[in-house]
Amino acid sequence: STMRSGGAGGQNVNKVETAVDLLHKPTGIRIKCTQERSQLKNKDLAMKMLRNKLFDLENEKRDMEERARRGSQVGTGGRSEKIRTYNWKDSRCSDHRLGQNFPLSQFLNADIGPMIDACIAREQEELLKQVAEESLN
Repeated sequence: STMRSGGAGGQNVNKVETAVDLLHKPTGIRIKCTQERSQLKNKDLAMKMLRNKLFDLENEKRDMEERARRGSQVGTGGRSEKIRTYNWKDSRCSDHRLGQNFPLSQFLNADIGPMIDACIAREQEELLKQVAEESLN
């Protein structure tokens, strides 16, 4: 929509509607532009400002998703986030992500196939849960 500009400018400010007021309905972003003396220039400037704001919002959203995804992969590195414990006394290797125990001799002989298969199955299970949640929403 248009409106009259305020401030200095004499009769032109009072007589001509050069200011532009844009409202982006999906996001509720409102841009008012009164910088130029021409309504067309103000409209172009307001559109550029709106485009930049929308672009920044989309980039921020994408960055937050990326940070959340990376955070879930990396973790904090604290002691409570340990992945495996090698128990020599009981001859077992405990994988804390899976909640399973494996024979220590398998790991010493580089036979880690069962553990990798269990990790892949766990990851696929989590992905299926995500897809199911997204389909419900």
